[in-house]
Amino acid sequence: MDFLKSAVASAISGGPPFPYSFGDRVDVDDSIWTLYNGTRREDGSNCSIFSFDVPANKSRLPLARNAVKKLRTLRHPGVIKVLDTVETDSYIYVATERLVPLRWHIKRKSMSEETIKWGLFSIAQTVKFINDDASSIHGSLKAASVYTSESGEWKLGGFEVLSSLKDDEAVIYRYGSLVPESARYMPPELAKSGWETIKKNPATALDAYNFGILLFETFNGDFLGSDQVGQTKGIPSNMQPGYKRLINANPKSRSSVAHFLDQGRRNGGFLDTPLIKLTEGVDSLGMKSENEREEFLSDLDQLSDDFPEEYFKMKILPELLKSVEFGGGGPKVFSVVMKIAQKLSDEDFDAKVTPVVVRLFQSPDRAIRVCLLDNLPIMIDRLPQKIVNDKIYPQMVTGFTDVAPLIREQTVKAVLTIITKLSDRTINSDLLKQLARTSNDEQPGIRTNTTICLGKIARSLGVSTRSKVLIAAFTRSLRDPFVHARNASLQALTATADCFTDEDIAGKILPAVCPLLLDKEKLVRDQANKSVDTYLRQVRKAASQMPDTVLPPPAPDAGRTNSNSTTPRMGTPQPSEAASWTGWAISSFTNKISTAAGDIEPSSPSANTLALPPSTLETRPVSAPVRASASASALHRQAITSPPPTSTRTSTSSASASNAADYFQDAGDVGEDDFEAWGDMDDDDTAFKDAVDEQPKAPAKPTVSAKPFEDDGEPDFAGWLAAQAGKKTGSKPLPKGLGKPGSAGARPNALGAGSRKVSAAAPAKPMVKKVIDTKPKEAGDDDGWGDGW
Repeated sequence: MDFLKSAVASAISGGPPFPYSFGDRVDVDDSIWTLYNGTRREDGSNCSIFSFDVPANKSRLPLARNAVKKLRTLRHPGVIKVLDTVETDSYIYVATERLVPLRWHIKRKSMSEETIKWGLFSIAQTVKFINDDASSIHGSLKAASVYTSESGEWKLGGFEVLSSLKDDEAVIYRYGSLVPESARYMPPELAKSGWETIKKNPATALDAYNFGILLFETFNGDFLGSDQVGQTKGIPSNMQPGYKRLINANPKSRSSVAHFLDQGRRNGGFLDTPLIKLTEGVDSLGMKSENEREEFLSDLDQLSDDFPEEYFKMKILPELLKSVEFGGGGPKVFSVVMKIAQKLSDEDFDAKVTPVVVRLFQSPDRAIRVCLLDNLPIMIDRLPQKIVNDKIYPQMVTGFTDVAPLIREQTVKAVLTIITKLSDRTINSDLLKQLARTSNDEQPGIRTNTTICLGKIARSLGVSTRSKVLIAAFTRSLRDPFVHARNASLQALTATADCFTDEDIAGKILPAVCPLLLDKEKLVRDQANKSVDTYLRQVRKAASQMPDTVLPPPAPDAGRTNSNSTTPRMGTPQPSEAASWTGWAISSFTNKISTAAGDIEPSSPSANTLALPPSTLETRPVSAPVRASASASALHRQAITSPPPTSTRTSTSSASASNAADYFQDAGDVGEDDFEAWGDMDDDDTAFKDAVDEQPKAPAKPTVSAKPFEDDGEPDFAGWLAAQAGKKTGSKPLPKGLGKPGSAGARPNALGAGSRKVSAAAPAKPMVKKVIDTKPKEAGDDDGWGDGW
């Protein structure tokens, strides 16, 4: 092969200029020509080169020269297109369009029945032209003389013995037998009487017989000899009668190729196929009327995927694109364009389709816009990201505000298709603004589709704005009067659960979703239950991973409790107290009393005195257990009975639960008049409300003397009760037995643990009403997406 290429290059260097380069050799049937793939040096375009070696085939030189002459003079779409020819004493070169021998397709069986019929139709038209219009005979019609172009069209060659009937000294009469394998394809009359018999029979007889053999070869493969003539194996049944008439042994009764063509083209004939109709009508598509265009497109829709791809890409597609852009082809033509474009390579798509698509998005025709949006999923993978983001999206965005609801809806749906081709800046700025508009659209279907769209593109949004935008959009849609909008919002919230923090779920999403548990529509209620279940599982999982408390642990005891500790204690119900709310209340109350610090002031002796040794009080644990059997009546007695004085200093716990219970029991029964000390219940509610409304600032801590309570007495509960009762009832006296035994100037402390001496150096600050600012925080540098929804 390398030697042959070098020989060819050497021959070219010594002859006239030939502006084509030789490539690989193409295997063909036995022929006087050697076929090469080639390229044009000027632009690198593809071509084929037929080479004839003069010294090696000198006897067949007249055949080569006749072929070159006929190729250059015979012009027809079905004839091989010649680009250039060169002839010297050593070689003959013929540069043509890029060709592939038909024999390759036949051996691979790569052609469908429709494609074969279409190819035979094209060759039959060319032979008819040669016989009728050119008054000539091809003389060597067979599979080896047929090639396919880059567009998939069948082209006729093999013009070595093509002769005019007007020429008595035609090549076919003298050199017909020199054509390779001529004997195998020779009709019976020539095999019997020689090539001169052609003059005695109809001029179409030889080509008709050879065309019948070509028909057999295309459907069955190789033609081995005259024994196979007349066999109908592999030939479609509707073509068999025409085939038999072509190979009739009597040349005078033999049907011509033109007659075969006319029979096949009749309505319902074997050549009346959509593909053949398409090839005949595509060239004049732009000039067709509306009805003719509709009929043409309906035939085009019937085409299946087994038709020649090359023909659609090279011939049909350019014509359809012209019709869409300039000829008013409309959406139907564009749909066919997309069907064909799927078979294009990425390079061909960029070169032929992408520029037209970009220009069509600028068209004001709404039908074209809808067609483009519908076909975006087909072509989006072929469109470069820069083209989509910079050229297509800016034109597409006008659809969000179009007056036609269909355009707005299709534009929202198209967002899902192009989202992967948009930059983060476009998504998080302009696109979200456009979706905010459609989320408030007057059409409920568009609002619903916007919610669905947001749910599907959630993970394409910026992390800094994602949760804010989605929560604002979805919770707003939860209040939509359109039932499917609410349902879509619930589904979107469920699908995007991983986009929200646990705090957002508990504080914003669940409160918005829960009202829909009682929605009027069962569809919404069912979905709301599913959504709530999903979010509760997520919240519970997060809660299970949280610590039990964030409060600092208490300081360990060092033998005795620090009386100066100011850390408040909260009563915690013990397991044995869980079944009784009174046990929890008593535990809380006693714990509060046990936290009072300082010495108890002495009071007048009482009959009910509880005295404990100092050692017992000092060594008792901080949190003394409270007896679970303490009743509410005992708590009431404790509250209204004056505590007995004691000379012992108190620790953090005043007494054990059992001693406290015994003390409550010893207090005795209380009369009806004793309830008047609490005041009227309604008055108490008003006071509570006033206290909440007029919450004072915390007063300055009073300076406590080293000996807070005089005479080592207990806290003056009676004085505190008297002061509280005085506030409620004015001058109403306290019940019997609750008179204040201490001085009139004593002030109760915060826990009601008696009166303390307050240093004059630290007067109490005046009560000032605390104002709670309920105004929402400013968004600061926030993008404000929540307000936009």
